[in-house]
Amino acid sequence: MHSSDRYSTYEPLDRLLLTPEDPAGPHRAARLAQLGIGNTPLPEFDEFARRLATELDAPFAMVNFIDHRRQFFAGLYTPEAGPVNVEQRSAQDQGGVGREMGLDHGFCPHTVKRTAALVLDDVCDYPRFAGNPVVDEIGIRSYIGAPLADTLEGINLGTICVVDTEARPWGRQRLEIIKSMAQEMSDWIQARAEGRTM
Repeated sequence: MHSSDRYSTYEPLDRLLLTPEDPAGPHRAARLAQLGIGNTPLPEFDEFARRLATELDAPFAMVNFIDHRRQFFAGLYTPEAGPVNVEQRSAQDQGGVGREMGLDHGFCPHTVKRTAALVLDDVCDYPRFAGNPVVDEIGIRSYIGAPLADTLEGINLGTICVVDTEARPWGRQRLEIIKSMAQEMSDWIQARAEGRTM
């Protein structure tokens, strides 16, 4: 199977729960701990998020690892983000978006569960997503994300995603970009797991 075939544009959303059940959560948490990438922000992840925001022309971008308890943005870009310096940047410095988020917030837990890209041009078009806390608390109106596959373990470790406070059509081109960049990040993680550098 071609690497890009693991992602699809849309799947029926009526089967999705507000917070999807995730039996792979403990396995994912153990793998993230083994790789050492699930709890600490890294400059290369922040730089990747900055590049992702630029490529998709979005104000917010994340490299998000998800375990059985929470989401952790190891890479984060916001409109207020200056030069990458994770030592000096607290959660409040990120324009209202911190490094951690509950599993009931946002749309990445659904993307990981689906194992395919999720495109929401306007979250308010989907009743199950319109009531998500990030809509009211942060003002998120649109989302596009793709899972980060760990092919060695056969699980998804998290996502890369961008969000906007305005509804917008992401389009096929941006979908292809985020799929390609998710593959790039997945390859980097696999190289790390195998002790290679890229």
